[in-house]
Amino acid sequence: MEGQRAEDVLGAALAASHKCDHCRYRAAYKYHLARHMRKHMDKTHGEKDFMCGECGYRVAFKCDLTRHMRTHKGEKPFKCDYSAAQKGSLDKPFKCDQCDYSAAQKASLVYHMRKHTGEKPYKCEQCDYSTVRKSDLVNHMAKHTGEKPYMCGECGYRTEYKCNLIIHMRKHTGEKPYKCDQCDYSAAQKANLDQHMAKHTGEKP
Repeated sequence: MEGQRAEDVLGAALAASHKCDHCRYRAAYKYHLARHMRKHMDKTHGEKDFMCGECGYRVAFKCDLTRHMRTHKGEKPFKCDYSAAQKGSLDKPFKCDQCDYSAAQKASLVYHMRKHTGEKPYKCEQCDYSTVRKSDLVNHMAKHTGEKPYMCGECGYRTEYKCNLIIHMRKHTGEKPYKCDQCDYSAAQKANLDQHMAKHTGEKP
């Protein structure tokens, strides 16, 4: 009994040993606190290193990007009487009054409604470009600034263009969407398939 009590006291001491200066969060280990602090840094400095190549969504942690990617890939690990990509998506209370769309988060519905209204509130100060979402404007600005906003969450590769990141990611996933209709060959890039097809046709690509 005494031994258990001593363990409880020690556990409580460890849990309180590392405190966040910005909120009530506490951690038993210093590296957990350091990870937590990134969330506050995101708000003040915009340090979100992992970016979705599909929509420009940025997060501080790779695990959050992996979870977000399920919405694009169609992975639905959480089961109910139907499937959902995230637990929160099991309930979609925010419904569009102009179509059948529904969302788990209000922000998603706000973005969706702009498709109906045509509103594009995010405007480039250097040209006539405008868009419905802030992340698209950030990506567009890279053309003016020379920045490379698209980053691979696996190896850190960066590029200016979404299409380049999509092609790059196939090195990690092994995806080869371009398939030869005359044999079993498949390629990650269309240019490689074109070169291969020349072997069947005798033409020079």
